[in-house]
Formats: sequence, structure tokens, C-alpha cells
Amino acid sequence: MHTIAHAAGVSGRPFEAPVLLKEGTRLLEPNVYRTLVEGQPAVVKDYSRYRRTLLAPLARLLVRREARALRRLRGWTHAPMLLGIVGGLSLAMEFVPGEPLGSRRSVGEDTFRQLRAAVAHLHAAGFTHNDLHPANVMVSGDRVVLLDFASALRVPRWLRNAPVLRELRRSDLANALKIEQRMTGRAPGGFVSQVLADPRWVTSVRDGWKRFYRGFKASFGQ
Repeated sequence: MHTIAHAAGVSGRPFEAPVLLKEGTRLLEPNVYRTLVEGQPAVVKDYSRYRRTLLAPLARLLVRREARALRRLRGWTHAPMLLGIVGGLSLAMEFVPGEPLGSRRSVGEDTFRQLRAAVAHLHAAGFTHNDLHPANVMVSGDRVVLLDFASALRVPRWLRNAPVLRELRRSDLANALKIEQRMTGRAPGGFVSQVLADPRWVTSVRDGWKRFYRGFKASFGQ
């Protein structure tokens, strides 16, 4: 099992009492730890197992991209606070206590309302999340927090109406509505059904990406 006990903290101090939350097993999936950074509860996404490998530049890029997104969203209640980048291959952020949305037995309407509002806010700010699923939505008391911005994309205003960007926004909203539909069992209405339906070109692109990813993983995966 990989650990970060030896890594330097944000201000040069070692991480305190790291506890493994999730071990990365897929390609470019980080190990995730709960720890203390300068006495503050934190979560660290650690890609250091890719150090000195051909995938190190991609891992560093993922860390920088997520840090940039969290920096731009600083102060927003629906995203964790960025604490810093450690050694280029680890990202430290606020620890959000609570439960992933998918593990909760009872979910109130306000939670889904917050989720839809959070997605709308992201889109208004020029972001798409691109990886919304129940494990990436944390419910902390009455607060809904979106996690894992490694796949998030922010584009300038003049590009936001491009067909691909419109599809990414539709996909985010569709994922939020699918989560709600799955957890409540409510049949989708006409508008929801329209949002959930993937255009044919999107299905083709997604199938092509899956084939590429499988080939890439077969060549470079562990």
C-alpha cells in the first residue's frame, strides 16, 4: 500500500496521521487520504506512485487542473477549499465531513434542489464538472458539496455556446437528474426525458473514447 507519511506538508511539515480512504486501482486514479495539514483536517489526493514514470506529466497536469478549478471556486459553499499542492503530485483540500449522496438512505428535496442549483452556478461561472455521480456529491449537514474537479473544464465566455460545451452542460444536468431519479424512483417528466436523452453524435464520441481508453490502459496501465 502506498503512503504519504514521508511527504512534505504544504508549509514543509509532514502530514499528520494519514488514513487511507481509497486506494487508486485504475489508471491515473489517486490514492486518497484523510490527514491533518498544519492542524487542519484535510483530504489529500496522492498521485506520487506515478513519479518517475511516463505518466508523471499527466498526473501533474491533473493536480494542477483541479487546484486551478478549486482556486477559482474559493469561497463557494458547494466546493471544498483548496489547501495547496504538495510535491507536484499531491493535492490537499478541505476535509468535508458527511456522507456521499449515494450512501444516504433518506434524502430530502432540499438536497436535490441544492445539487441542481450548484450545477447551474458552475455553468454560469463557465465551468462544467464532467464527472457527476453520487460518490462525488457529499452531504454535510444541510450543505451539498461537489467533489473531484480533476475533469472540470472552464472556458472563456465567447466559447460557451459551442456545441461541445452545450453538450457538456447538458451532460452535467442529466447526471444530476439521473441521481435524483435513481434515488427517488420518480418517473422523469417530458423536460427531464429530453435532457436525459443523449444525442447520437455524443454516443458515437463516447464509444470512441471508451475504445481509446481501453487501448491506452492496455498499453500503459499497471
